[in-house]
Amino acid sequence: MKKVAYLASRVTIPGSMIRRTDAFEHDFMMDALRSPFRARGLEVVDVCWDDPKVDWTQFEAAIIGTTWDYWDRLEEFLAALDAIGKQTRLYNPADLVRWNSRKTYLRDLEAKGARLIPTLWLDTCGEAEAKAAFDALGADTVVFKRQVGAGAKDQHKLSRGEAIPQMKHPMMAQPFLPMIQKEGELSFIFIDGEFCHALIKRAQPGDYRIQSSYGGREEVLHPSADDLAAARAILSALDEAPLYGRVDMLRGEDGALLLMELEVIEPYLYPKEGPGLGERMAAAVAKRIGAA
Repeated sequence: MKKVAYLASRVTIPGSMIRRTDAFEHDFMMDALRSPFRARGLEVVDVCWDDPKVDWTQFEAAIIGTTWDYWDRLEEFLAALDAIGKQTRLYNPADLVRWNSRKTYLRDLEAKGARLIPTLWLDTCGEAEAKAAFDALGADTVVFKRQVGAGAKDQHKLSRGEAIPQMKHPMMAQPFLPMIQKEGELSFIFIDGEFCHALIKRAQPGDYRIQSSYGGREEVLHPSADDLAAARAILSALDEAPLYGRVDMLRGEDGALLLMELEVIEPYLYPKEGPGLGERMAAAVAKRIGAA
């Protein structure tokens, strides 16, 4: 049986002593992929991206999965992907990952017509720069996010006049939009360029972070034609369809969707809300490696 690697990390791989509290999402993904891949003569094996003992040539392909420590080791991670990509097929490819790893990619998508939340890019974010962001954005509450980051790590939601915490990474600043608490964040999953499923992610009462590690919850979404078209337009801005992609959006005051993230590195793809995900992934990988 041919093997396909599913790239994990020391904080998500089963049995790890430093496993994240949300690593059950890794297990959900593996459970969703195993049977459909096996039906095509493919065995999915989860391995750490930084394991020096792995012979990548034994795999027909490698899928970037739960590499949820890359943002603190970016250059090491990108170098590892370059090496893996020279030994087997890598999805998504290293060049796309390199572009997507810094949230400045949003500026490229904006130039292609994507609607964004107003954003300040702060390569240095000391107290003076952070305080100035409130006036520059015309907002009394601002969210500061790492330009290289995920899962709300080192993220700060601050109101005007509050103490400014130390922010040692390049940051992006955006006005806080209450719609994240009213409606939630809409996520659209695409496999091989085709729409798979959608969901809405909501924070627990009193919070605004929608990740499961902060008590966020998800439910299936049947998007309107307009909302789905807005998400499709984001993915179509890429030169070619990635194996997988997740478009995260938030509704603006005019009712139209704003792009929050286009995740094509290691996004969780919510198989519980999209039971057809594993079959679609297996079919797409089999087609790409000539095993269909």
